[in-house]
Amino acid sequence: MKIDILTLFPEMFAPLEHSIVGKAQEKGLIDITYHNFRENAEKARHVDDEPYGGGQGMLLRAQPIFDTMDKIAAKKPRVLLLDPAGRTFDQSYAEELAQEEELIFICGHYEGYDERIKTLVTDEVSLGDFVLTGGELAAMTIVDATVRLIPDVIGKEASHKDDSFSSGLLEYPQYTRPYDYRGMTVPDVLMSGHHENIRKWRLEQSLRKTYLRRPDLLENYTFSEEEKSIFQKILQEQERLEDK
Repeated sequence: MKIDILTLFPEMFAPLEHSIVGKAQEKGLIDITYHNFRENAEKARHVDDEPYGGGQGMLLRAQPIFDTMDKIAAKKPRVLLLDPAGRTFDQSYAEELAQEEELIFICGHYEGYDERIKTLVTDEVSLGDFVLTGGELAAMTIVDATVRLIPDVIGKEASHKDDSFSSGLLEYPQYTRPYDYRGMTVPDVLMSGHHENIRKWRLEQSLRKTYLRRPDLLENYTFSEEEKSIFQKILQEQERLEDK
């Protein structure tokens, strides 16, 4: 995958040179290039200006972005503009982006963008209902979440298929050695070696955790017959607890 990032602060992306994303670059699975669009600004290297019609703050000018985009050799890239008004990023969105061959990120600052920049864009993306000082942190988050889904980036494909949100549910609890730590022991089912019982336990724990912590995820979730049965059991248990 080829990734180009338009930013005023390329040095902010140092974390992407490490860990999983860094290793993916070393393996040649991804190629990340940073473009400081200030270098292409015509007006005394100014990338911002006052908005027509008045108003507070400054806007990112169109010219530096357009000229930088003209210099990027790309065939049919997915161009993402980091914007609080955009589509909210989630796991399914990451899975969608992981199928692309070319991604371009435009990281803005100031109060907003010249609207004409959006003619270059295929996706306006937001991390959530809050405002960051710039698009760099959001771009890093999206790159990290996306790159780890590319085949061969993580050794075992199953290692991310069980992640929270990948299945639509939160991930079940997990344990490692020692069996007993400060009086806290590993659930016996995980020590049983009975794979089917372990699978059912994990499914029940995922459903329970999702119901208790993120019930909104279940509103549009498609339950299998097995999951319906387990979920009914969870609801009955919760009702008994609330009645006490």
